[in-house]
Amino acid sequence: MAAEKILIIKLGYSETLVGEISRKSSLGDVLRSTVLLPRYKDAQITWLVDEKAIALLKGNPYITRIMPYDLTSVLQLRAERFDTVINLEKVAGICAFADSLTAWRRYGFRFDPDSGTAKAYDGSHHVLEMCMNEKEKLSNKKYWEDFLFEMVGGKWNGEIPVIGYKPESKEVFDIGFNFNVGDKWPIKAWPMEYWKELEALIGKKYSVSWQQGLKSIEEYIEWVNSCKLLVTNDSLGLHIAHALDKRIVALFGPTLSSEVYVKRGVKLLPEKEYDCLPCLSTECVKERPCMYEIKPATVFAEIEKLLAV
Repeated sequence: MAAEKILIIKLGYSETLVGEISRKSSLGDVLRSTVLLPRYKDAQITWLVDEKAIALLKGNPYITRIMPYDLTSVLQLRAERFDTVINLEKVAGICAFADSLTAWRRYGFRFDPDSGTAKAYDGSHHVLEMCMNEKEKLSNKKYWEDFLFEMVGGKWNGEIPVIGYKPESKEVFDIGFNFNVGDKWPIKAWPMEYWKELEALIGKKYSVSWQQGLKSIEEYIEWVNSCKLLVTNDSLGLHIAHALDKRIVALFGPTLSSEVYVKRGVKLLPEKEYDCLPCLSTECVKERPCMYEIKPATVFAEIEKLLAV
């Protein structure tokens, strides 16, 4: 009997639990979606992805074929047949493309020809409602992975992301400072003066490495792998560290920490009450942003606990 043929469409243009759509791929969301792969370990999986995220999937033992999202791939996939199509993108045009493919089963998001917008297949209605209703999203207490498995009719049992690239670096640093958050969400960044203050608190007790490997994803993964513990903003580095089973001190402010599962570590939130948190905004209107209320001494205390284990 032939193996089940599955197409996963996850480019990263729309984050799974966020309504915003961008042409800039969310690499973290692509990597997080790989928690689904062990569920289909006996299938032939094709993954359609933005070219910038290919390095995160290349070499993944569960993926048979990685295809970049371009005209050639679109034309080829339209000529193929699949048992299952899992579309994790809410972009209307991508939903229309996914619906045009030949498949027995469909999960995730579909196209509504009447409204010209993305709609949900059975199992994904709750996810789409959360994306469009900020109040419901803020009241959510379930992990992001719970919703992803719900979309495909399954149950999440603690699976972690599966990273394709296999780093060769050894653990040579006790602590990595993953301070960069990129241009998309600058207010997630912990203040630079706090990073420097934390380094002073650490002194010579532990070895510290400031973020490296920003020229390529492979170099970045090698750097994360070289650290025993990562202090990180809510960014791609957090998800890479999680996939590599590293110890983590994750710093959250404007984004929703309750959605993020950290297997070996702790999530720290502002120590002062803010009536706007989590704001889910990319800009801050406060005179003193919330990330200033995560104190370096608190971060250092958590580092001590985790490295003592």
